[in-house]
Amino acid sequence: MDNPVAVYKQQVVIEAEEEYHENNIACSSSSSYKSASSWSKTGQFRFSVDDDLSVLSVSSLGVVNSAFSIESARISSSNWRRHDSKGGNSEGLVSSQKELSEEASRLLYINDSQQTNNRFQFAGNEIRTTKYSVFTFLPRNLFEQFHRVAYIYFLVLASLNQVPQLEVFVKEIAFLPLLFVLFVTAIKDAYEDLRRHRSDKIENNSMADVFVNGKFEQKRWKDIHVGEIIKVCANEALPCDMVLLSTSDATGVAYVQTTNLDGESNLKTRYAKQETLSRMPEKEGISGFIRCENPNRNIYGFQAYMELDGKRFSLGPSNIVLRGCELKNTAWAVGVAVYTGKETKAMLNSSGAPSKRSRLEMQMNREIIVLSFFLIALCSIITILFGVWIVRHEDELNIAPFFRKQDFIKNNDDYKYYGKIREILFTFMMSVIMFQIMIPISLYISMEVVRLGQAYFMTRDTKLSDNAMHSKFQCRALNINEDLGQIKYIFSDKTGTLTENKMEFRCASIRGVDYNHSFVGSEEDSHLVQVNGKILKPKVKVKPNEDLLRLLRSGVATEDRKHAEDFFLALAACNTIVPLTLETSDENVMLIDYQGESPDEQALVYAAAAHGYTLVERTSGHIDIDMQGKKQRFNILGLHEFDSDRKRMSVVVGCPDNTVKLFVKGADSSMFGAIHKSMDLDVVHATEAHLHGYSSLGLRTLVVAVRAFSDSDFKQWQLEYEKASTALIGRVNSLKNLAAKFESNLSLLGASAIEDKLQGGVPEAIESLRRAGIKVWVLTGDKQETAISIGYSCSLLTEEMVQIIINRDSNESCRKRLQEAKVIVSERLVEGMKPTEGRVGNPKQVALIIDGTSLVYILESELEDELFQLATKCDVVLCCRVAPMQKAGIVALIKNRTDDMTLAIGDGANDVSMLQVADVGVGISGQEGRQAVMASDFAIGQFRFLVPLLLVHGHWNYQRMGYMVLYNFYKNAVLVLLLFWYELYTAYTSTSTITGWSLVLYSIIYTTLPTVVISILDKDLSHKTLLKYPQLYGAGQRAIYHFVACPSFWLVLILILVAAGMPHFVLKLIKQQFRPSDVQIAREMEKNFKPYHLSIASLECTVNSKSLRQS
Repeated sequence: MDNPVAVYKQQVVIEAEEEYHENNIACSSSSSYKSASSWSKTGQFRFSVDDDLSVLSVSSLGVVNSAFSIESARISSSNWRRHDSKGGNSEGLVSSQKELSEEASRLLYINDSQQTNNRFQFAGNEIRTTKYSVFTFLPRNLFEQFHRVAYIYFLVLASLNQVPQLEVFVKEIAFLPLLFVLFVTAIKDAYEDLRRHRSDKIENNSMADVFVNGKFEQKRWKDIHVGEIIKVCANEALPCDMVLLSTSDATGVAYVQTTNLDGESNLKTRYAKQETLSRMPEKEGISGFIRCENPNRNIYGFQAYMELDGKRFSLGPSNIVLRGCELKNTAWAVGVAVYTGKETKAMLNSSGAPSKRSRLEMQMNREIIVLSFFLIALCSIITILFGVWIVRHEDELNIAPFFRKQDFIKNNDDYKYYGKIREILFTFMMSVIMFQIMIPISLYISMEVVRLGQAYFMTRDTKLSDNAMHSKFQCRALNINEDLGQIKYIFSDKTGTLTENKMEFRCASIRGVDYNHSFVGSEEDSHLVQVNGKILKPKVKVKPNEDLLRLLRSGVATEDRKHAEDFFLALAACNTIVPLTLETSDENVMLIDYQGESPDEQALVYAAAAHGYTLVERTSGHIDIDMQGKKQRFNILGLHEFDSDRKRMSVVVGCPDNTVKLFVKGADSSMFGAIHKSMDLDVVHATEAHLHGYSSLGLRTLVVAVRAFSDSDFKQWQLEYEKASTALIGRVNSLKNLAAKFESNLSLLGASAIEDKLQGGVPEAIESLRRAGIKVWVLTGDKQETAISIGYSCSLLTEEMVQIIINRDSNESCRKRLQEAKVIVSERLVEGMKPTEGRVGNPKQVALIIDGTSLVYILESELEDELFQLATKCDVVLCCRVAPMQKAGIVALIKNRTDDMTLAIGDGANDVSMLQVADVGVGISGQEGRQAVMASDFAIGQFRFLVPLLLVHGHWNYQRMGYMVLYNFYKNAVLVLLLFWYELYTAYTSTSTITGWSLVLYSIIYTTLPTVVISILDKDLSHKTLLKYPQLYGAGQRAIYHFVACPSFWLVLILILVAAGMPHFVLKLIKQQFRPSDVQIAREMEKNFKPYHLSIASLECTVNSKSLRQS
């Protein structure tokens, strides 16, 4: 088994995305600011290099419902695995460490598509997302539909009915029920595929500017080939994956929007290499080649190198723009196509989310198997009785009223008789055909129609819509509606799910001084910036701190003022924010909109602007910051991105006074260890105390520090940074080690705290869910204190609860703590059951709080069972500092070991894995893009909407669907058992009491429409009643529709059997009593007289006398 510590440390990507979204770490793994510039003696920006941070992140794909590098996101309860350094999905992590071999790479010639494609035959740029073609639709669609065993069953029976000896129904109508179901499903599939075909046609025929014969000409997307140079203008979509060569920006920056790719609406920065910036295809030809890795699904990783004029330089993920993105805030960009068509990363990730089947439908399939045995039993009874009958009446077959051995009309030839064995076999097979309706084939299509109707009314429910966010309920999976009524466990993310994910700067601790309670300034006090005669105002208004404003505006050069300046300068500079200017109704006033991938970063930059440090402009080489009315330019010399080992990010800045500073911000757990030993301990202890207080209030904290580089320090860093950045092999580790080396001996500036407000109605929603018998577990990446504080705020935790905290860092300590916790839980349960004052007390509630480090040692080890036993006995489970794959592991922990239904709810890319593992995944349309929504089964606007979704619609859907399934079984049993009785009185010859058409249409038309209508519209209880009494939800949790496992089901079948035969016996009794027949009179005489005393004459006399009396 791998060393768990090593495993934990290798989860770079997984935790990077989590920390980025949930711990205020201001650097994203996908498109951070990835450039560095050398600092010459003149202080000019000279060169740009790019790292190669290969990332496997939990992401989804807008064009195709969901994606996350699909092979790793499709996690099921049976094959969930931790992604470690040796796992199958760690390839992206170590790709930069592997040299590109010819087998694992492709070679393309720039601006020479003919030579490129003649040698290697790369895929064209035409895409095809349809499943069928005109020729393959019929065979492929039939093949897919016949995956349902019931369809094969009916096909076999209908085929047997075509055999003359087994004909029960009219041959022409035997296939009608099956054909009807196949036809309806085929029409639905064809319509869906036609929509995909039209979409493909529009996209393939879109036009793009391609460099041909010395100039850019319009060309259809589908005609683009690998190696061609393409020009994309502002607001245009990218036709393929291409490496940037040049942009309209002098420094080679291009801004792209990846909404169609990963759901995020914020702008990402991409860069062209300095070596290609000046090479314009129209003016001077570009010749060279690119060797890049083979096409893969990793949308955040790219490894390649380019050789131009004999010089080779590396390419990374920041140099490639992907198909599906849009160019924004950039006039134009020129690039060379490297992946086209089905080989683009977007198309490779085009598989949808894993399909889920409802628990009721899977249960129904098992019920059908049992009913099949019941059907075989009925047929066996008929067959056995027929065998007895034919043996006893073998000599009378010539004159038997229901069975004739000979045809007296045609010279006494044998007529429809094949011997006793064959006749018995034929009888069994004909009985199966006759009773086939016992298996409800129409139920499948009925369930699809019902689910569609239920989804329509759910989407029309205004109580599930968030008008403020213009977010409506979405039903993205039509096949699990009824599962909403059986949920037992809810696994919830915190940030953006329980909270609004709208960050507001609340507290600051600067050099040991707490500015917690004095943020009471006016928004008008915020600093305004004047540029080119126009006033620039931040789009988001933040109330500044009056004490800080006075300190910063005092003009007195004090240590406190210097530390405050460096603190806000760090907030404004150490990020990847891109400032954009927006016009207003006043032409002299413009708004600054800070675009970034994290709401945390945006909140920090807006706070800095409110205190007079306004980020005005960012390029690949510098940033402009207005500092108290004076515009200053800072050169960005290098940026070290966040990773899960360091848990911090840093930026090397060349200041206007020709000094070089390293600004660092990160989690407190990683920052205090990097503080210089000479730092005043009183300041450190005060800052730690302030951080603890902020976390106790539920605020998200961040530590800020700085290091002033000496000339020798800077030269050493510059040399190593350039070497690491330009390395073709091992670039990621080299940059990581370099950052860890220089992020030391820091001077502590302070700490910040941001409030992520709780969503409205969350405490009430959690309380309602608890009363409904649903356990709510919270899985978050926040630190323990913050998670506990939010737990109290949302009523997840209460003062009366006993808290068990597990935060250990070794396998043995985790084992010991789990054993201690199990003892505590058992003691609490025993204490709660002790009688008090004549009453039996209630067990005290227990809350389990566990962190991600402990889960590293527990999940997928022998301790996993102990955690399961402990967690299921606790009323609340709160997991903090967990990575996305650990979230999925927690969900799988319950799903694999119980029959309880699980639901996961989240709003970000880091929640996709647990949404897909859970039985039901619910996405929230929040601030972190639409990744979770696109990977979910249902989408809502806020957490509180879970209450009406589960307690109302979930209850209704389960009750309706269960009723419909049960009704279909019963109504088919009524007809089958009626036919069964008729068989017993017709010499077991499979003679039907009703016409063949009536038998066929019984399930399709006569009895289907009423059940469908009821199953869509029926409400056993009102909306208000279900919300007022959440305990009513327990019916679904108990799975009340167990059908064949319930004795009452078989009791009803017995009653149906009796009821089906009762009309015959009752009518027979009445008729025999009041209107006896000749046969009955003769039978009574046989009972009263010896057979040999009864002559034919006396019988005729008796019959004649009866006839005279009647006349």
